[in-house]
Amino acid sequence: MPTYDYECSACGHKYELFQSIKAEPEKKCPACGKNTAKRLIGAGGTIIFRGPGFYVTDYRSESYKKAAKADAEAASAARKEKTESKPAGTSSGGAK
Repeated sequence: MPTYDYECSACGHKYELFQSIKAEPEKKCPACGKNTAKRLIGAGGTIIFRGPGFYVTDYRSESYKKAAKADAEAASAARKEKTESKPAGTSSGGAK
C-alpha cells in the first residue's frame, strides 16, 4: 500500500497517510478537523539499489579487468622509474 501526502488548505498542515490505492482520498484534516484536506501529487517512489550486483563495475568483463590491471601496473612502473632516475643531491632552489 502506498503512502500519500496530504495538505490542509485551511490550516496548512501537511501529513502522510498510508492507505490502499482503491481508497477514496481523505478530506478531514487531523490537525484542525475541517474537511479541507487535499491529496498532493507526488513524484512517486524511487528504486533503491543496495548490496552487490547493482553497479556497472560489478559486471566488468575479464578482458576489461586484465587491461585495467596492465594499465595500473604500467603507471606504477612509470612512477617508480621517474623517481629512481632523478639524480641525487640536486636541488631546484638556486641558493649558494
